[in-house]
Amino acid sequence: MTAELNGSRPLRAEDAENGHQPETERTPLLRPAGGETQDGQPGGNDSQEEERTVLSKDLSFSRLFLIMGTAYLGVFLGAADSTIIATLSGPISSEFKSLSLFSWLATAYLISNAACQPISGRLTDIFGRGPGLVFSNVFFAAGNLICGLAKDNSVMILGRVIAGVGGGGLMSISTFLASDLIPLRKRGVVQGIGNVCYGSGAMLGGIFGGLLNDHTKMGWRLAFLVQVPFSLVSAVAVILLVRVPPKQSDKSYLARIDFFGVFLTLSFLVLLLLGLNTGGNLVPWNHPIPLATIPLSIVAFAGFLWWESRVKQPIIPVRLLRTQTIFAACVCNLLSTMVIIAGLFYVPLYLQVRGDTATEAGLKILPSPIGVSVGSILSGYIMNKTGRYTRLGTTSLCIFLSGIVVFCFQGATTPAWITGIAFFLVGSGYAAMLTCTLLACIASVDHSQQAVVTSATYLARSLGSTIGVTLASSVYQSILKSSLWATFGQEPDAAEKINRIRNNLNSLKDLPEGWHDGVIACFMQAFQGVWITFLVLATGALISILFLKHHTLHSTLERH
Repeated sequence: MTAELNGSRPLRAEDAENGHQPETERTPLLRPAGGETQDGQPGGNDSQEEERTVLSKDLSFSRLFLIMGTAYLGVFLGAADSTIIATLSGPISSEFKSLSLFSWLATAYLISNAACQPISGRLTDIFGRGPGLVFSNVFFAAGNLICGLAKDNSVMILGRVIAGVGGGGLMSISTFLASDLIPLRKRGVVQGIGNVCYGSGAMLGGIFGGLLNDHTKMGWRLAFLVQVPFSLVSAVAVILLVRVPPKQSDKSYLARIDFFGVFLTLSFLVLLLLGLNTGGNLVPWNHPIPLATIPLSIVAFAGFLWWESRVKQPIIPVRLLRTQTIFAACVCNLLSTMVIIAGLFYVPLYLQVRGDTATEAGLKILPSPIGVSVGSILSGYIMNKTGRYTRLGTTSLCIFLSGIVVFCFQGATTPAWITGIAFFLVGSGYAAMLTCTLLACIASVDHSQQAVVTSATYLARSLGSTIGVTLASSVYQSILKSSLWATFGQEPDAAEKINRIRNNLNSLKDLPEGWHDGVIACFMQAFQGVWITFLVLATGALISILFLKHHTLHSTLERH
């Protein structure tokens, strides 16, 4: 590491002319209140003036390859897990005889993910990215071990919560590392490579999980257990290879981390998800549970915004959200992630209702991670060549939206290639959008705020993931329940039969005589409601990305 890492920087000509001294590790990168960053954004508040940020020098290719390759191994594992659970949620829920568990398998992971990602930036600024990655790998391994050994619903959900803590770190800390070590102009290419690692993991995860479920005695449990040794190997690799000093040199910053903000975030999510998961599914919408929890979630969210505007070290500085580019990027990330994560869970379920095995469903969602890889590489290359991203972002959302339109044509007899085309368009558009919006946010703030603004985009994605799956579940379960009762409510033992159909996919193989076509039609109505919900959300994402402003993508870490 160089002078920057040791706390010094060469004196520039403009510094000498103005009587400035060389900046050191103890020199604030944020200007006094009322000052501006190099992009014209407001400087920090008083609490943030005290932070000292350590800048890294441009590293050699071989060193950078080792560090980022090790970090992206964790991204690969996290991505594989995401499609493993998406493909196997149906079989897991059926084994526990509760399709209401379906959404909780996703949301339990995503809630802990959403809680940990916002503070992972602050914590790894203080303790270092390497220790953060080790911690994440260990928690990810522990969570998957618990899932593989789970004997009931509650233990399964606990395992997903623990895995979510680790998975959130694996995804976000790799991005922080790239922001620390790579100039913005080259950042798009490296982010593209990272997204290829994500896409490769996602491609293999669904197929791998399906094969283990369909062709081994341990079934879906082995899909979780086999991830444990790989995560531990990744942790060892991080210890040996990722040796990057913390960005903030003073451990006293730990006391200023916004843990109460995390509590408010968790309160908002848990209350909202409890209301959406129970309303229209387990209890009527006019039941006290949804009537109480949904308004309370709004209160918790309002409290979160109020607290974040006043705390010294907020999870997400509210003043950053007043920046048009950051606000537009976060809204776009929120809405589009609601769509793609819910799609990763509900399209495999749709395919399994149509009769596909878990392996076949995993194969048919392959175009999505392929699209992620293509979109990531192309968008990174274009931004590296042009230094611009606004039109590219709009184009990416148009591609994304066109894929959702194709989704809306899926039905009981739709050819498999329709699903493949839709997933490819959605995956490629989504990946390009992520790269564009991330770089737009990073370019709009000072170095000392990079991890925080990156955490803001990840928090938006985490909220989108959690709320998206829950919203899709609410729409799906409500329509399915009402359709089944409208069609078969007058049949003998209707309540028991309908409950079994809603909670166990295997019951579709043993339906009462004359029920099959009607039941499948009810399922297709429910899925159509989900696709229409996706269309509305994707349209909102397209509108939001139109408000991105251009900021310079510099070619050096010092942004010269």
